[in-house]
Amino acid sequence: MDRNSIIGLLLIGAIMILFTIVNQPDREALELAKIEQASKDSLDRLNKLNSIKFEEANTDSSEYELSDSLVNIQLANKYGDFNLAAQGENETINLTSSLHSFSFNSKGGQLKQIALNNFKSWDKTDLLMFEADSSSFSFSLPIGNKTVSTGDLFFKLIQEPNFDSDSSKLILRSQLNDSEWIDFIYTYHKDSYMVGFTADFSRIATKINQSTKDIEINWSAIGRRQEKNLENERNNTTIYYCKSAEEEVDKLSPFEAASEITEDPLKWIAFKEQFFATALISKQSILAGANLTTTITSSSDSTTKGLKANFKVPFSASDNNKLNFDIYAGPTKYNILKEEGYNLEGLVPLGWGIFGYVNKIIVIPAFNFLGQFNLGYGIVILLLTLYIKLILLIFQYRSYLSQAKMRVLKPEIDEINKKYENGDAMQKQQAVMGLYKEAGVNPLGGCLPMLFQIPVLFALFSFFPASIELRQESFLWAEDLSTYDSIINLPFNIPFYGDHVSLFALLMTVSTIMYTRMNNQLTAGNAQMAGLKWMMYLMPVIFLFVLNSYAAGLNYYYFLANIITFGQQYAFRKFVDDDKIHAKIQQKKNQPKSKSKSSFQQKLEEMAKSRANQPKKR
Repeated sequence: MDRNSIIGLLLIGAIMILFTIVNQPDREALELAKIEQASKDSLDRLNKLNSIKFEEANTDSSEYELSDSLVNIQLANKYGDFNLAAQGENETINLTSSLHSFSFNSKGGQLKQIALNNFKSWDKTDLLMFEADSSSFSFSLPIGNKTVSTGDLFFKLIQEPNFDSDSSKLILRSQLNDSEWIDFIYTYHKDSYMVGFTADFSRIATKINQSTKDIEINWSAIGRRQEKNLENERNNTTIYYCKSAEEEVDKLSPFEAASEITEDPLKWIAFKEQFFATALISKQSILAGANLTTTITSSSDSTTKGLKANFKVPFSASDNNKLNFDIYAGPTKYNILKEEGYNLEGLVPLGWGIFGYVNKIIVIPAFNFLGQFNLGYGIVILLLTLYIKLILLIFQYRSYLSQAKMRVLKPEIDEINKKYENGDAMQKQQAVMGLYKEAGVNPLGGCLPMLFQIPVLFALFSFFPASIELRQESFLWAEDLSTYDSIINLPFNIPFYGDHVSLFALLMTVSTIMYTRMNNQLTAGNAQMAGLKWMMYLMPVIFLFVLNSYAAGLNYYYFLANIITFGQQYAFRKFVDDDKIHAKIQQKKNQPKSKSKSSFQQKLEEMAKSRANQPKKR
């Protein structure tokens, strides 16, 4: 080897030694590597220990102690400064107020179960809002490069409320150390279904990433069966929400599993069942992008739907590093919800548009007024029916009067039909309209008054199934006016009908068919209407299938309305004399003819002239 080769080898060796020294890991990296390796070994050891089935009573506890120590190592790596708060035993904290019975879990500080003291389930057991083992409510806190869920932390009872006072607090605390903790504060108001809730993160505010201005909330629950008609209850269980700006209440489709990501900020989100709801009202507003999901638990007869909401709320020091909410947990009774504010009355499905206004302005005030006398809701519905029929009396009288006028004109209309039997249909129609004009009869006079009754009809179709006042109220053979009455339980299921026979639905159908027959006899028929009469008889039969599983209170109302209508028609026939009406019409026809024509008649004449001037086609 010459000199240059030796120098080259020495330089290469020096570079390798220098590279090894420079890239040698520091002490902290070595310690971190040791911890990670120990963590890995601990996890493997823990999995092995947990897989062993101890069958003997005198099993050596040293392995359990070793397992616990390994768990502590895992918690330290996963939760960091929250290590101590993530250790503990789950305990249940039970509290009872005048309206609620609450159950809290020490793990997560979560309100796991709410029982309403003044209500019972359909099987007469305690009414529990949700399945305790499936409900969850937690905050996801961004701590450093980790996300810590409050659902994994343990809380202790610091202050117990005094339910005899007008306002008292329950404080649950998750302690990190002597100076750092998280407080969940529940504020109870005497005889109120509304509970205040504050998540106080002020003691750990410095640990929360300042770059993250929003905190995520995860809320989920599975609804318990509360009502006799499980299918109907499922169809009324879904997630409602109220937009912050428009204060508009909307909901996910209740008839199927549904999912939606909201596009607007929200004021509140509610998990609603048929007659009960739990609503979370955020004082900070709920940010757009809330992920709402419902799933159907059709395999279980004790549950209705799975409900889940993931959303974010703004978090800042200006709010003292606290998140403030109100929680409504109670019945969906219109008056109670309206008093609580926040537009919560939107949880009661009273119908859209004019139908909802009819319920709010006409039906609900009368229903509540009658209900305060403790007459029994069977009598209340009877009085409500009389009240509504009295309001509609003038429209029904005008309809009957118009039908009477058409009835006395029927012989003359038959003559016109015979005269133009093989002629131009337009000329025949023009002649009929001329007769109506001479007699001063409006052919639509019998239809227009009926249109005013349609909003009431549909409004009550929404009102009775949504009225919690009827829940578990019995009348005659109906044990519960809020669900179907069953006089016969069938051993099989009839498609679109069900496995039972509702007597109120049968009475409603029979009375509707009788009313249809009576109305057809009183109405002046024609060839066109005769072809539609069978449809009028078919509709009550269709409604029998639809309403067989509906609220007995609704079918009872329809039956009463038909019976009262029979009485009205009988009275109208006594007071309205067809001969006098015919004489007045003839007197009207003999008066000097007015040259003015209605716009409808002018239109008919123009169409007839236009058709006459057109060349005939083969």
